[in-house]
Amino acid sequence: MTAVVARSRPRRVGGAGAPQQVRVAIIGTGFAGLGMAIRLAQSGVSDFVVLERAADVGGTWRDNTYPGCSCDVPSHLYSFSFAPNPSWSRTYSPQPEIHAYLKDCAQRGDVLPHVRHAVVDATWVDADQRWLVTTTKGEFSAAVLVLATGALVEPSLPALTGLERFAGIVFHSARWLHDADLRGKRVAVIGTGASAIQFVPAIQPEAEQVHVFQRTPAWILPHPDRPIRSWERWLYRRFPPLQRLVRAGVYWTRELSVLGFVKYPRLMKAIEKQARGHLARHVPDPLLRAKLTPDYDIGCKRILLSNAFYPAVGQPNVEVVTDKIIEIRAKSIVTCDGVEREVDAIIFGTGFHVTDNPIAQLIRGRDGRSLAESWGSSPRAYLGTSHTGFPNLFHMTGPNTGLGHTSMVIMIEAQISYVLAALGVMQAEGISSVDVREDRVQAYNDRLDESMQGTVWTSGCASWYLDSSGRNSTLWPGFTWDFRRRTRRFDAEAYVLDRRGAVVGLTS
Repeated sequence: MTAVVARSRPRRVGGAGAPQQVRVAIIGTGFAGLGMAIRLAQSGVSDFVVLERAADVGGTWRDNTYPGCSCDVPSHLYSFSFAPNPSWSRTYSPQPEIHAYLKDCAQRGDVLPHVRHAVVDATWVDADQRWLVTTTKGEFSAAVLVLATGALVEPSLPALTGLERFAGIVFHSARWLHDADLRGKRVAVIGTGASAIQFVPAIQPEAEQVHVFQRTPAWILPHPDRPIRSWERWLYRRFPPLQRLVRAGVYWTRELSVLGFVKYPRLMKAIEKQARGHLARHVPDPLLRAKLTPDYDIGCKRILLSNAFYPAVGQPNVEVVTDKIIEIRAKSIVTCDGVEREVDAIIFGTGFHVTDNPIAQLIRGRDGRSLAESWGSSPRAYLGTSHTGFPNLFHMTGPNTGLGHTSMVIMIEAQISYVLAALGVMQAEGISSVDVREDRVQAYNDRLDESMQGTVWTSGCASWYLDSSGRNSTLWPGFTWDFRRRTRRFDAEAYVLDRRGAVVGLTS
């Protein structure tokens, strides 16, 4: 990787009201945005801004504060390799600890002084070879734009007839109303994904009645979470290599599971047997167990972890409803079997806009089209990072960088290395812009689609991994070490390189 060493500070040029000139503008302050900012600072770049719409950093771990929220990736792996945390309290971290960890990383990495306001839009100005980024409180002119908003950001709500007429409490799990008192209430939970299986056990004891509206059941495995003992934390603080060794063990154990997801799906039968046993042990009622038993291959949709969900839905005050909702009324929900259930509150656990993230509508490239328009029905990128017609745009956690088996932080760090390498090459060779070749994007995605065939994710279920065209544009179909290998250096041969001369904020 080529080092990036030029140092400069943000500055205004061109008189009063002119956009503030920066080398790099980063959108988002989750793992991807903060990681990019920290590594820029560590590489000697201080001329950058981090644009955030909220009053605090943390991304999805700031926004998702529902009761029971925690991570389903082990703590030692769900953290930056360059910023280990020896103080995790559990092997799978709860949301408050992850949010606190990200804020601590931002503070120790000297990122907070660079955080600015939310983005309204960003447009590539070819004559200037720069991005013009408009925020709620001014404009920035950036040589490079890093899109780091993540996929689990914009809550997705189903189109339900009459929802606007509901007179009770309504919110999405990612926008939890903590002042809403659910004690003694009749609560409808719509959705049974990763969020719902965590918050349903938390609200069940206090609600009078919980109606869980389930479209498709999930495969759920026993959760191996446990407290990390004080002597373990002491060892991690005294001997940091020990924690790195534990992290490596977790990493390679997770990588082995790729063999089942991608290479030999029949290996997933052993995991399915474990999930069926977990269900049978906790749900003795055969009718309820039938409702909760998936009819698709395990792994086709996201595999979930919980020791509390099955016992919770088996309680007398919980009903699992599998009939389709046809109407929301002022105080009730009506299903296709004609049953009307009176409810006081509706909580959506229906996930996010993943393949149709609204931020893509705000980013406009060389021809004036938005990123969403250039994607059409199926997002595509080169190495999940670069889009044709969008020079000097690097997309963190872009198309086909998602994972079904391990930590997204691994992919994020690989992309960060790729961006730093690109900046180094641009600086060293006097390149003002890089625009990935369309034929390289096409060839890369053709290989991805070929690799996706025969995986468990193409075994026939409908999942949020699939875009509106039915293509899996979300997941990386392979080992993460392979992606890290591909992003170890900047692939300049895959790009059209423009050398129009020095660009303010890019060269020293």
